[in-house]
Amino acid sequence: MKLKDLDLDKTYTYADYLRWTFEEAVELIRGKVFKMSPAPNTYHQDISTKLLLKIGYYFGEKGCKVFHAPFDVRLPLPPGQIKDNEIQTVVQPDISVICDRSKIDIRGCLGAPDWIIEIA
Repeated sequence: MKLKDLDLDKTYTYADYLRWTFEEAVELIRGKVFKMSPAPNTYHQDISTKLLLKIGYYFGEKGCKVFHAPFDVRLPLPPGQIKDNEIQTVVQPDISVICDRSKIDIRGCLGAPDWIIEIA
């Protein structure tokens, strides 16, 4: 399936997101599909790498985990909705810091990270 084949008027869930095999990276916000920017440029990557190293060292000593994109952050609304077919928001911040390790699972983060960074 290609992104252009999706009905963009429809509302989707994380269960749908897991089945997609698009070449383009997408995020799901309140059930709506948003195409992400193409691959980041070298300036973006340089900043991301420098921040990741410094932040990773600092927060690692405090017991937190630091992840870089692509890393799925699932935001259930309301917070009790944790089934894949109920979650309608999935984003991939450039950098995510998570101190509550119970939010981390094999698929990424379930719930809001303690800190995210988006590099413009």
